[in-house]
Amino acid sequence: MAMREPTFLILTALAEGPRHGYGIIQEVGELSGGRVKLLTGTLYTALERLTAEGLVVLDREERVDGRGRRYFRLTSDGLGALRAETVRLRELAAAAEKRLRRAPRPGVA
Repeated sequence: MAMREPTFLILTALAEGPRHGYGIIQEVGELSGGRVKLLTGTLYTALERLTAEGLVVLDREERVDGRGRRYFRLTSDGLGALRAETVRLRELAAAAEKRLRRAPRPGVA
């Protein structure tokens, strides 16, 4: 089943290693060129779902300036799901590019 874009971006943000919530939000924004702006509540709801699905786990908790910070990381299943979705998206893009090369060009006789 295809992943929703925010899920794909969250998993991608965690691919290089554990990140805390705000770090994930920043990385998702950067990965999407600023198009996807996750709200804190949306992120943590997604992380709870991804944890329940076995794709993400809580890596550690720490206190910074008196505030709790939770770090999450991908599981091996999460890494596998990200790889599979990346392949799926690459195949879709290749199919679209193939058809675009054969598509008639508007305004060209």
